[in-house]
Amino acid sequence: MARALLIVLDSVGIGGAPDAARYGDAGSDTVGHIAEACAAGRGDRPGLRAGPLRLPNLAAFGLGLACEGATGRVPPGLAPEAEPQALWGHAVETAAGKDTPSGHWEIAGVPVREAWGHFPDTHPAFPAELTAALIVRAGLPGILGDRHASGTAIIDAFGAEHLRTGRPICYTSADSVFQIAAHEETFGLERLYETCRIARDLCDPYRVGRVIARPFIGSEKDGFHRTSRRKDFSVAPPAATLLDGLAAAGRAVVSVGKIGDIFAHRATGREIKPAGNAACLDAALDAFAGLPDGGFVFLNLVDFDTEHGHRRDVPGYAAELEAFDARIPEIHAVLKSGDLCVITADHGNDPTWIGTEHTREQVPVLAFGPGLATGSIGQRDTFADIGASMAAHLGLSLFGAGRAWW
Repeated sequence: MARALLIVLDSVGIGGAPDAARYGDAGSDTVGHIAEACAAGRGDRPGLRAGPLRLPNLAAFGLGLACEGATGRVPPGLAPEAEPQALWGHAVETAAGKDTPSGHWEIAGVPVREAWGHFPDTHPAFPAELTAALIVRAGLPGILGDRHASGTAIIDAFGAEHLRTGRPICYTSADSVFQIAAHEETFGLERLYETCRIARDLCDPYRVGRVIARPFIGSEKDGFHRTSRRKDFSVAPPAATLLDGLAAAGRAVVSVGKIGDIFAHRATGREIKPAGNAACLDAALDAFAGLPDGGFVFLNLVDFDTEHGHRRDVPGYAAELEAFDARIPEIHAVLKSGDLCVITADHGNDPTWIGTEHTREQVPVLAFGPGLATGSIGQRDTFADIGASMAAHLGLSLFGAGRAWW
């Protein structure tokens, strides 16, 4: 039986979705705007990178053509020099929102049909009864923040007061999230996780998708820095996903990065969670090299989003894209005849856009493997076509909302 590797480049969107205006994101284009910024000299950073965006391997797979399908234009430097070496296309999300769980669940065959609950952009942002219950049940002296905020900015703003008072920093965003930041050493990592478990239970009636632990270290004098021990406490998908289908069929599954958290650790098989894109890709390739026939590796590369998209960091995002592109030959090297690799994304996070939030975008779909067909798969009307196509490739019964492109 064939094997499959699914790589989600977190937030690497390729142009506004048809309904982007509803979200204030009409005209957003993560890859296109990064390429344009780099071509204009706005992607340079001494010691990191300079010049036009260089993605020769992804361009050879048809990334530029996928961008053209989504926006009507090929970004600078992304036109293929020959016929693309992969199946290429672009996909539109049918779930409402532009958050990580919705994107991943739909990729795995289950679009979210009901709207998530969100907290208003007010101060305070959280209902008083929710805050009061969290303080009592978690034994807290109170909370700080209680507003919409960038994760790094709010830690800078409240980190010193957190150390003085012991109050965790609670904040949210345009996503359906309740985030809690606390110092690993003075507050304690396990205490932070337990506080998030309590918050997860309290947030269920509000239909909040994720409670996220955001540990950090440092001091007022030296500055504060988030660590790699973030943990997401998600609700479970509302129906059987591709992962559930694989588990029912007795297939080997390896989840790398934050996949386990996103799917509430249901049917996620062996979970590996290194720190950083490079280490996550290393782990996924090592796992795939030893994967039995019929197996599946699911990888999320989150640094595009957390380290660069939310921070509106064009040079950093461009460098991260180039670093991934340079490793495409390694991905090719682990694929045996009949194996399939799909590269896609879950939403956008245009680093040239206003604010610090995700952007409602279409995503690329690049599918390749030794002996597999190449050419256009056009526009896919739901991310779920990805899960359906992988299920078909792996010999599973079709399920969910998608339609295979084979």
